[in-house]
Amino acid sequence: MIEIKERNSKLIQDLVNIWESSVKTTHLFLSDDEIYAIKQYVPQALKEIPILIVAENEHEHLTGFMGIANTMLEMLFNSNENRGQGIGKQLLQYGIESYSVNELTVNEQNPLAKGFYEHLGFKTYKRTELDEQGNPYPLLYMKRN
Repeated sequence: MIEIKERNSKLIQDLVNIWESSVKTTHLFLSDDEIYAIKQYVPQALKEIPILIVAENEHEHLTGFMGIANTMLEMLFNSNENRGQGIGKQLLQYGIESYSVNELTVNEQNPLAKGFYEHLGFKTYKRTELDEQGNPYPLLYMKRN
């Protein structure tokens, strides 16, 4: 796990590629047009997130990342080819241990992510019918005790 301070354009593009790979696999409720529209905001979010942690494989290729603000997990994505290898769990556990992550939001229509977070001790305390952009994608707000 590496905390990134300097966020150059190549790093941002590499992380956007991981984001897109992950979202196309896990967010099946989104159309290609919606993914494209959201993708336009990802570089700025990556530049602005206070804490950005990346995971690399043994060849120093990026495999996943997470963003944290205060004690809130704001983003956690693994490239599709690296899913199921424990990278997300390692990232989240690192966030919990090093940054006291204890809260997150997840799309209800992403049941694998919801189950993953529940497995790591997060429980839903609130649900909204719409996402933060007002789209009809219910969000689950989860906390870890």
